[in-house]
Amino acid sequence: MRLVEYADVRTAPVMAADGGVSSLMLPCVFSPKSHQYLALCAQDGRLRIWNADSKTLHQEYVPSAHLSASCTCIVWGPCRTTKEGPQRKKRKSEAGQTAEKPDLLALGTATGSILIYSTVKGSLQCTLDGGHNAGVNCVQWHPEESVLYSGSDDTHIAEWDLQTGKTRCKWKADRTSVTSLCVSPDGKWLLSAGMAIKMWELETKVLYRKFTGHSTMVTTLCFATTRPPDSNGLYFLSGAVHDRLLSVWQVRTDGKDKNSVVSFTLTDEPKHIDLLTSNSKEEPMRLAVVCKDGQLHLFEHFLNGPCKKPLSPVCSVQVSGVGTKASEGDTPVPVPLLAATLSSDKQNVLLAYGSHLQPVIERAPVNTSERHICLIRDICATLSLSIDTAITKVKTPVVNEKSKILVPGLPGHQAPVKATPSEPEKRKKGPSSTEMTIEERLEQVELSAAEGKGPGKGVSSLQTDSFAVLLVQGLESKDNTILNKVLQTRKETLIRNTVARLPLPAILPLVEELSTRMQGNPNSAIFMVQWLKAVLTQHTSYLSSLPDLVSQLGRLYHMIESRVKWYQQLTRLHGKLHLLMTQVATSNSVPRVSELDHTAKLVYEESSEEDEASGDDGLPEDDSDNWEDDEEEEEGMDTTEKHADEDEEERNDEPKANGDSDLDPENESEEE
Repeated sequence: MRLVEYADVRTAPVMAADGGVSSLMLPCVFSPKSHQYLALCAQDGRLRIWNADSKTLHQEYVPSAHLSASCTCIVWGPCRTTKEGPQRKKRKSEAGQTAEKPDLLALGTATGSILIYSTVKGSLQCTLDGGHNAGVNCVQWHPEESVLYSGSDDTHIAEWDLQTGKTRCKWKADRTSVTSLCVSPDGKWLLSAGMAIKMWELETKVLYRKFTGHSTMVTTLCFATTRPPDSNGLYFLSGAVHDRLLSVWQVRTDGKDKNSVVSFTLTDEPKHIDLLTSNSKEEPMRLAVVCKDGQLHLFEHFLNGPCKKPLSPVCSVQVSGVGTKASEGDTPVPVPLLAATLSSDKQNVLLAYGSHLQPVIERAPVNTSERHICLIRDICATLSLSIDTAITKVKTPVVNEKSKILVPGLPGHQAPVKATPSEPEKRKKGPSSTEMTIEERLEQVELSAAEGKGPGKGVSSLQTDSFAVLLVQGLESKDNTILNKVLQTRKETLIRNTVARLPLPAILPLVEELSTRMQGNPNSAIFMVQWLKAVLTQHTSYLSSLPDLVSQLGRLYHMIESRVKWYQQLTRLHGKLHLLMTQVATSNSVPRVSELDHTAKLVYEESSEEDEASGDDGLPEDDSDNWEDDEEEEEGMDTTEKHADEDEEERNDEPKANGDSDLDPENESEEE
């Protein structure tokens, strides 16, 4: 029995030997059982399915949001019998043979939605939305029922019903992101992993056992046996980020399974695992692990109990290509392996290596007696692959030199005679003549109306009618070009008139389209809200008459509620920040006062004579002609004052000469 698991690892570059980026860890996985197809997603977000037998591109699918919602994981669904076209009556020899082909692919996206793609129909079957609030990290199918399990960054596991496209239940699995899932072959147990590994009983959704041993996020889970846990024979494998050991755990009934029983040594963290179990106890378990560094390691081991030492690979395979640069010459350059799967015989291994845009698929013989195998391939010569006829129906015929090409025209198979300019050209009106599309006609009507009437009411009515017709046409055909042209307008009057002229059957598709655009691209909400407001205000009576309005507008309601939830707190924060910034701007705008200079610029001193003079200046003068007389009087007064001063000095000098200066102050006072 074969158990295949794809490790959902975040996109990260793989460094080549020369220091350059050789490949990216993008989703890549072979189809189960027959391994006829290889599904992978490249950097451009496109899903490509390659035929492993013919080495050609079988199908290509471009998701509508492949740029914004990148693919994070790919998982093939279980092979089931498919019915294509009318069934004829089978013979007795063909009665026991049933054709089981891989049909469905589950693609997890970074926005939280899951795409279900059908390879038989070559189209998208359904989209699972509303189960997760963050990106999907891992997806797993139920082996028997039409049930899908998904783990996300929102720490929850969702159980999906593929017949209805809705979630059956959802429960919290870990405190951190759920990075890996795995369903047991009997469909009774589910393994989930984040930082720790948990085992759930699917019928009751009850936690059965918890395993701890990895220090980083677990990205790989795979059941190794199909026996129930009651027999102590249930084993599973786990690998983590930046962990070079692949651990094997045993589920015991006594609960003594805290540590791993076996460890496999790797050169880097695991990226892709293919496991082939044995039906008898005499044959070992075969394991193929593709690591992040692009190498393949093959293991063989009997799962019969604990093993103390880590096990080394039986054989390691590396693919190398001839150097293309002049400096490299013929020096082999490592080529990373994308995926590998084991065949029923022990001699061959199916490999996929090279680029995600155009991988090389090869069934290579491997001799396990050699410890290291290096396959040297010329990648440039091998990449001359042709596209399958399912993609293009155009075939170029093989023309020999002797063959003649017949040109349709006049009898004799000659070139048709061209009409002269003088001859009138007759145009036949019929279905064969080229017709303009509705969009081109409406644009011409709009231009002619604008030229004839000018910017008036007639032009606006014609423009509104054309927008309404274009909007209906875009909703019916789901043409993003037309929808972008109409929905990106900002004229409120034009939006209101266009919504008023819409027919009632186009209202709900318009609301769904607006909800999808608001959820997928939050930056376009400023345009979509105006249209949504016009629809809700003008078609309220029609929407209220719908019986299932709550279920149809539920997604829109929850999306608006989640966005408005923090509006009040953000408004308060905006007010506080505005106040703070205003104060900072005001303080920066006020000029700073430098230190004052306390020294006087001018000093004016006044004497007692000047005070008297200033007092006299304030009095009114009798005659302005007496200035000279006043000056003569002042000079006379000055001379008399001088004589009086001289007499006083002579009087003072006489006592000093007579020795009166030595008298005591008391005697001096008595004499006075």
